[in-house]
Amino acid sequence: MSAKDQMRAMLDQLMGTTRDGESSRYNVKYTDPKVCKSFLLGCCPHEILASTYHITPQVARMDIGECANIHDLALRADYEKASETKDYGYQVDAMDHLTTFVGECDRKTEAAKKRLAETQEELSAEVAAKAQKVHLLAEQIGQKLAKAEQLGAEGFVDESMKMMEEVEEFRKKKAAAEQEYRNAMPASSYQQQKLRVCEVCSAYLGIHDNDRRLADHFGGKLHLGFIKIREKLAELQVKVEERRRQRHTQSTTDDREKQRERQREREREDRERERERERERDRRRERRRSRDRSPERPRDRRHDERNRPRSPASRGSHRRRSSSRDSGIHPENY
Repeated sequence: MSAKDQMRAMLDQLMGTTRDGESSRYNVKYTDPKVCKSFLLGCCPHEILASTYHITPQVARMDIGECANIHDLALRADYEKASETKDYGYQVDAMDHLTTFVGECDRKTEAAKKRLAETQEELSAEVAAKAQKVHLLAEQIGQKLAKAEQLGAEGFVDESMKMMEEVEEFRKKKAAAEQEYRNAMPASSYQQQKLRVCEVCSAYLGIHDNDRRLADHFGGKLHLGFIKIREKLAELQVKVEERRRQRHTQSTTDDREKQRERQREREREDRERERERERERDRRRERRRSRDRSPERPRDRRHDERNRPRSPASRGSHRRRSSSRDSGIHPENY
């Protein structure tokens, strides 16, 4: 990377996508699904383990390559600024990503352990078989030599000489078997070196490695990168669990508040129903009072009519009727 590119990257990291009005050159936002959420949190394994490798006894290279999602320092800067006021929940995405990655690494570690154990067992069996062959030939030589000496002592010289020829043949076979046994020893160097697999990064280590070799491993970018990934995963697990507890607590609080609100609503409804019942009782009492007053109204009207002032004509008619009643003369008698 040139000095100009390094300067641009530094500015992107510090100022984000809006520096110098250059936001138009970005077609995606940090919220886009194509953006690596682990990178936004600074824990993408592809970034941490970039260009790392280690040499195993089988001369195997470990290089996980580039991330399939977008890595951009400016987008990370935008996210870091926005996350100060809003929780986007990207910790869950990053935790799932690292969990998958670390789980795959652990499976490779277990597979390497199993393969190493099987290899050591096979080599041990091979070496043991060659050693057993040497031991059998030595026993046969000893037996035949004893037989030849016995035959010579008994006067069977020809048989004794023939047996000694067989002894020489077995000695040649034994020498060849011993050479095969010695040749097999370097092939069992895994067992001799007592190799083991690093629990952090799955690299092979020898118990008898010198201090310089071990220091190079434990201080190397690969081993330290895996430590960072595992520590970040543990940190994310704690944060996600804490976030879940807070959401559960908030949910419980909300539920309690909803229950209290429902209780208050029921109490308001009860009070309203009680007021409505009271109003209904008042209306019934008013109707009863109205019915109780209704018979008095006609009598009052008749009384009012008798006492009401009359016109002159009506007064004259009333006087004539009164005079007729007093004299006993009734108009219908004429």
